[in-house]
Amino acid sequence: MRTLEWDDSQQALRLIDQRLLPARLEFLICRQAGEVAQAITNMAVRGAPAIGVAAAFGVALAALRSSATDVLDLLADVRRGAESLLAARPTAVNLAWAVQRMMRVAEMPLPTVEKLRLRLLAEAQRMAEEDVLTNRRMAEHGAMLIQDGDTILHHCNTGALAAVDWGTALGAIRLAHEQGKRLFVLVDETRPRLQGARLTAWELAQYGIPHALIVDGAAGYFLRRGEVQKVFFGADRVAANGDVANKVGSYMLALAAHANDVPVYSVMPTSTIDMSLPNGDLIPIEERDPQEVLGLQLNGEMVTPTGSVARNPAFDVTPHDLLTALVTERGVVYPPFVENLRRVFDAG
Repeated sequence: MRTLEWDDSQQALRLIDQRLLPARLEFLICRQAGEVAQAITNMAVRGAPAIGVAAAFGVALAALRSSATDVLDLLADVRRGAESLLAARPTAVNLAWAVQRMMRVAEMPLPTVEKLRLRLLAEAQRMAEEDVLTNRRMAEHGAMLIQDGDTILHHCNTGALAAVDWGTALGAIRLAHEQGKRLFVLVDETRPRLQGARLTAWELAQYGIPHALIVDGAAGYFLRRGEVQKVFFGADRVAANGDVANKVGSYMLALAAHANDVPVYSVMPTSTIDMSLPNGDLIPIEERDPQEVLGLQLNGEMVTPTGSVARNPAFDVTPHDLLTALVTERGVVYPPFVENLRRVFDAG
């Protein structure tokens, strides 16, 4: 099944509520742009590609739910919906990319409000189909980097749940497995929201891929022992020089891999690459509610002392010199990233 899809019967966006996995597989129905924005903010839907497509449907819902009878009034409602979606999460560039693409369609001359509504919905559906094809192509390029017998250390969740289908880094691992390569995946928990423990381990179990869960701090142990051949993770925004913003902990993982001569691959669609930013220091980093860190319980009791404070950055930036290659739907990009990323975009 797809992570998210349009439900014609309800004229609504239907998506897997990822907050409930792996205990329950349930769906969230979003009928308003604001409901989509809330689903993005509270991480019912997450992963850069999935966030982008969900936001596209959010823009379409802003048009469908508008009571406007005039094109200009409808456009005003669509813009308000787009603004609420853009504010949902700041780091993943796919969100802004998708909303901007939808707004370009919205602002094309159209004679009637009904045609504008239909065009926006068609564009969102087109983006969903493109996402599946894009992720499949990424999987094909990424799978070529994986050898029979590899143990891969994977961070966060980058599978089908992070996209409409297939996903980014985990999509490549899934395809390599389907090609008959014998693989083993070390899945780090990815604190504080445990996307690795809750989502990646669940997906790997569905695919029948052998894996073991490890705490985030154990990654260096396995890398130093020579038990890992490759590190794979995704990306939420990539700067023009190849610096990668991804789930917090990616930087520490890349440092440990680099120190032990283990290649590191970041996998993302070209829509995640922000060529307007020369380096990763300019990427806005979201800080989430400290309660995600402070609310941890053990044996039914709070772990942290009363009065403790926390910092909770959701992402960090991995400098490009720690990365072996970037994997996109247009191929594998090797250093020097400044020249080769530009070449990829010019070719595209």
